[in-house]
Amino acid sequence: MTGKLYIVGVGPGHHDHMTFRAKEVIAESDTIVGYETYVNLVNDLIEGKTVYRYAMTQEVERAHQCIDLAKSGKIVSLVSSGDPGIYGMAGLIYETLAESGWKPQDDLKVEIIPGVSALNSCASIIGSPLMTDFAVVSMSDLLVPWEIIEKRVESAAQGDFVIVIYNPASKKRIHQLQDTRKILLKYRKPTTPVAIIKGAYRDSQTIVMTNLEELPNHSEQLGMISTVIIGNSSTYTYKDLMINPRGYKSKYNLEEQTNPNLKI
Repeated sequence: MTGKLYIVGVGPGHHDHMTFRAKEVIAESDTIVGYETYVNLVNDLIEGKTVYRYAMTQEVERAHQCIDLAKSGKIVSLVSSGDPGIYGMAGLIYETLAESGWKPQDDLKVEIIPGVSALNSCASIIGSPLMTDFAVVSMSDLLVPWEIIEKRVESAAQGDFVIVIYNPASKKRIHQLQDTRKILLKYRKPTTPVAIIKGAYRDSQTIVMTNLEELPNHSEQLGMISTVIIGNSSTYTYKDLMINPRGYKSKYNLEEQTNPNLKI
């Protein structure tokens, strides 16, 4: 008997921001697999279930075990923070299945349960920084060569994208964000707004509002659970919020608009 494999996004880390479907499939599952930190986010939802906890660098082992357990008849939830399709386990699961000749119509049933990614949760905390086109770049060069990451940053900077940075720093990852800042300063003012959100929606949450010039002064806020949002040429701050204009001001003459019933 073949079971099921759910790849579950549990959101930023607070149950109020988990989707109903995520809670539903975790309840349905008899087996939970995940990176230990992510499993801990749902500890109170997995009592009585078989749980496999992994270290951060064991992604391949995690993928194979999930697939093997589901093929043996288990209903498995592979839990991931944020959204599993954004820097998560969804890609590795499908790569592994594709290599084995898996057929979605006939064989093991796999379902991705979308979650709230860091770019969504962090943006909501600091205002409306993603109202226009934005780029998302990870500073992790374990899987992507740093030279390629630099090209992506340069292209995003030239295109005036708001930039969301995942994995900005770690004990071994020090120069990457520094190099990124140097690239951005070629195209953006030193006063460009920057937000550092650490542990969004978790008990440890901290927020720092700064700018490109002052960014190096906040290195203690940078780590694997930090997200950095860097504004573009239109971004501005207002009372500790980051705002990126959507364009309605010119379209609807907001400064002169006195009709409170106008919907935009």
